[in-house]
Amino acid sequence: MTATLIVGCGDLGRRIAAKLLRQSVSVSGLVRSDESAQLLAHEGITPCIADLDAAIASIDIDAKHLLYLAPPPPQGSVDTRMQHFLDAVSGTPKSFIYLSTTGVYGDCQGAWIDETASVAPIAERAKRRLDAEQQVRKKAAREGWPHIIIRVAGIYGPNRLPLKRLESQEPLLCADQAPFTNRIHVDDLASIILALREKGRNGEIYNVTDGQPGNMTDYFLRVADFAGLPHPPTISMTEAQDVLSKGLLSYLKESRRLSNAKLMADLELELEYPTLDDGLAAIFNRSPEDLQ
Repeated sequence: MTATLIVGCGDLGRRIAAKLLRQSVSVSGLVRSDESAQLLAHEGITPCIADLDAAIASIDIDAKHLLYLAPPPPQGSVDTRMQHFLDAVSGTPKSFIYLSTTGVYGDCQGAWIDETASVAPIAERAKRRLDAEQQVRKKAAREGWPHIIIRVAGIYGPNRLPLKRLESQEPLLCADQAPFTNRIHVDDLASIILALREKGRNGEIYNVTDGQPGNMTDYFLRVADFAGLPHPPTISMTEAQDVLSKGLLSYLKESRRLSNAKLMADLELELEYPTLDDGLAAIFNRSPEDLQ
């Protein structure tokens, strides 16, 4: 079967690789450290070490499935890591999926949106993702590459929950002032990415979310309930300006509800965790009814 290269093969990449390896598919993972490479090798993934913060040696991607999961650099509005990768590759991939973010839509003031919505990124991290999208599209147009861009909502799952924040009782924004947020369980994301390789339409953009947006503060409180932790205090947006980190405040300034209708129609896929409660129940091995 066609070999797969996963660029930025961290937790999500390893989950995808595990599914492929069970199908006897050859999987390589590009990472930047020896420690990460050793972890991949231990799990049966062929490691490739490269630091995308600088020019890298040539990589043959001809006839391979390519999944680009690497984050952009931490600063600026340009994804120089994507630049370095695209400059280094040779050949035409069998498929190319780039993991972007729903943050490229910016603040939609809580409105429901789909893939036809205009992009208007506010945060620099989202501007870097949009830049990478544009790089991929230009390269695909020039080289005739098949490609799909996925705009992914907040990813949650084991080891992807705000437990330390809840344990330290850092304050939350009052629920009536908190923005809408969107989520997807990491295992559903892994399954969706593999399904898009087979059923996704070339050149398309897909929003990847469970389609069940919720209030950001309610999300934190529900995680606390499942973890058996007390609810943190709540504060107003005015108070939050002096208390919360700039990073968290930037998320609080964006509100949108994302439709996944296009994704679900094209894939004809059932999510393993269609709601937040479903996902948290599996993580904590607790029934939502036990928390009522």
